[in-house]
Amino acid sequence: MALTIVDSDILIDVARGEADAINCLLHLEQTSALAISAVSQMELIVGCRNKKELKDLGTFLSRFQTLKITDRISEVAVDLLTRYFLSHSLLIADGLIAATALVHNEAFVTKNQRDFRFIAGLNLPYPLLSPPAHRSHRNLIR
Repeated sequence: MALTIVDSDILIDVARGEADAINCLLHLEQTSALAISAVSQMELIVGCRNKKELKDLGTFLSRFQTLKITDRISEVAVDLLTRYFLSHSLLIADGLIAATALVHNEAFVTKNQRDFRFIAGLNLPYPLLSPPAHRSHRNLIR
Protein backbone atom coordinates (compact mmCIF):
# COMPACT_ATOMS: atom_id res chain seq x y z
CA MET A 1 0.00 0.00 0.00
CA ALA A 2 1.23 3.47 -0.88
CA LEU A 3 2.21 5.91 1.83
CA THR A 4 0.86 9.47 1.94
CA ILE A 5 2.48 12.13 4.10
CA VAL A 6 -0.10 14.52 5.58
CA ASP A 7 0.74 18.11 6.51
CA SER A 8 -0.15 19.59 9.89
CA ASP A 9 -2.63 22.06 8.35
CA ILE A 10 -4.96 19.21 7.41
CA LEU A 11 -4.58 17.54 10.81
CA ILE A 12 -5.42 20.80 12.58
CA ASP A 13 -8.60 21.11 10.54
CA VAL A 14 -9.53 17.47 11.26
CA ALA A 15 -9.12 18.12 14.97
CA ARG A 16 -11.43 21.12 14.65
CA GLY A 17 -14.07 18.96 13.02
CA GLU A 18 -13.90 20.62 9.60
CA ALA A 19 -15.79 18.43 7.14
CA ASP A 20 -13.48 18.96 4.14
CA ALA A 21 -10.42 17.91 6.12
CA ILE A 22 -12.18 14.91 7.69
CA ASN A 23 -13.40 13.74 4.27
CA CYS A 24 -9.93 14.19 2.82
CA LEU A 25 -8.36 12.12 5.59
CA LEU A 26 -11.02 9.40 5.28
CA HIS A 27 -10.41 9.25 1.53
CA LEU A 28 -6.65 9.04 2.01
CA GLU A 29 -7.01 6.27 4.61
CA GLN A 30 -8.91 4.16 2.05
CA THR A 31 -6.16 4.44 -0.54
CA SER A 32 -2.90 4.58 1.42
CA ALA A 33 -1.15 4.30 4.72
CA LEU A 34 -0.76 7.70 6.40
CA ALA A 35 2.36 9.31 7.77
CA ILE A 36 3.54 12.64 9.14
CA SER A 37 6.95 14.22 9.34
CA ALA A 38 8.48 14.50 12.80
CA VAL A 39 8.51 18.25 12.05
CA SER A 40 4.72 18.27 11.67
CA GLN A 41 4.47 16.34 14.93
CA MET A 42 6.55 19.05 16.63
CA GLU A 43 4.41 21.81 15.09
CA LEU A 44 1.31 20.18 16.55
CA ILE A 45 2.89 19.65 19.97
CA VAL A 46 3.72 23.33 20.36
CA GLY A 47 0.07 24.15 19.63
CA CYS A 48 -1.07 22.33 22.77
CA ARG A 49 -1.95 24.48 25.77
CA ASN A 50 -2.13 21.83 28.48
CA LYS A 51 -1.44 18.18 29.30
CA LYS A 52 -4.91 17.02 28.24
CA GLU A 53 -4.50 18.51 24.77
CA LEU A 54 -1.05 16.95 24.56
CA LYS A 55 -2.43 13.55 25.58
CA ASP A 56 -5.31 13.84 23.11
CA LEU A 57 -2.85 14.81 20.39
CA GLY A 58 -0.76 11.71 21.11
CA THR A 59 -3.83 9.53 20.79
CA PHE A 60 -4.83 11.22 17.53
CA LEU A 61 -1.35 10.94 16.04
CA SER A 62 -1.06 7.24 16.90
CA ARG A 63 -2.92 6.49 13.66
CA PHE A 64 0.00 7.93 11.63
CA GLN A 65 3.48 6.61 10.99
CA THR A 66 5.97 9.30 12.09
CA LEU A 67 8.88 9.75 9.69
CA LYS A 68 12.00 10.79 11.57
CA ILE A 69 14.56 13.33 10.40
CA THR A 70 17.55 11.43 9.02
CA ASP A 71 20.94 12.61 7.83
CA ARG A 72 19.71 12.34 4.22
CA ILE A 73 16.57 14.37 4.97
CA SER A 74 18.76 17.05 6.57
CA GLU A 75 21.01 17.14 3.50
CA VAL A 76 18.07 17.46 1.12
CA ALA A 77 16.47 20.15 3.30
CA VAL A 78 19.69 22.19 3.25
CA ASP A 79 19.75 21.87 -0.55
CA LEU A 80 16.10 22.96 -0.80
CA LEU A 81 16.71 25.97 1.44
CA THR A 82 19.78 26.93 -0.57
CA ARG A 83 17.74 26.77 -3.79
CA TYR A 84 14.43 28.21 -2.61
CA PHE A 85 14.82 30.42 0.46
CA LEU A 86 15.73 33.62 -1.37
CA SER A 87 13.44 33.08 -4.35
CA HIS A 88 10.38 31.60 -2.60
CA SER A 89 10.91 32.27 1.14
CA LEU A 90 10.99 28.54 1.94
CA LEU A 91 11.01 28.15 5.72
CA ILE A 92 13.13 25.65 7.64
CA ALA A 93 10.17 23.54 8.81
CA ASP A 94 8.68 23.43 5.32
CA GLY A 95 12.07 22.52 3.86
CA LEU A 96 12.42 19.61 6.28
CA ILE A 97 8.88 18.40 5.60
CA ALA A 98 9.36 18.61 1.82
CA ALA A 99 12.71 16.84 2.13
CA THR A 100 10.99 14.04 4.07
CA ALA A 101 8.53 13.52 1.23
CA LEU A 102 11.29 13.67 -1.39
CA VAL A 103 13.61 11.24 0.40
CA HIS A 104 10.79 8.75 1.00
CA ASN A 105 9.49 9.36 -2.55
CA GLU A 106 5.91 9.60 -1.29
CA ALA A 107 2.98 11.92 -1.93
CA PHE A 108 2.66 14.93 0.36
CA VAL A 109 -0.83 16.31 0.96
CA THR A 110 -1.19 19.89 2.18
CA LYS A 111 -3.65 22.73 1.85
CA ASN A 112 -0.71 25.13 1.58
CA GLN A 113 0.13 24.24 -2.01
CA ARG A 114 1.74 27.65 -2.61
CA ASP A 115 4.37 26.90 0.06
CA PHE A 116 5.59 23.81 -1.81
CA ARG A 117 4.48 23.80 -5.48
CA PHE A 118 7.79 25.23 -6.73
CA ILE A 119 9.84 22.30 -5.37
CA ALA A 120 10.99 20.11 -8.24
CA GLY A 121 10.14 16.44 -7.86
CA LEU A 122 7.72 16.86 -4.97
CA ASN A 123 4.57 14.74 -5.45
CA LEU A 124 1.95 17.25 -4.35
CA PRO A 125 -1.56 16.00 -5.15
CA TYR A 126 -4.41 18.41 -4.51
CA PRO A 127 -5.90 17.54 -1.09
CA LEU A 128 -9.63 17.76 -1.96
CA LEU A 129 -10.04 20.72 0.38
CA SER A 130 -11.13 24.30 0.25
CA PRO A 131 -8.41 26.98 0.00
CA PRO A 132 -6.33 27.38 3.18
CA ALA A 133 -7.11 29.93 5.84
CA HIS A 134 -4.50 31.16 8.29
CA ARG A 135 -5.64 30.30 11.79
CA SER A 136 -4.13 29.43 15.12
CA HIS A 137 -4.25 25.78 16.18
CA ARG A 138 -4.54 26.30 19.93
CA ASN A 139 -7.67 24.15 20.44
CA LEU A 140 -6.20 21.27 18.56
CA ILE A 141 -7.83 18.19 20.02
CA ARG A 142 -10.91 18.16 22.18
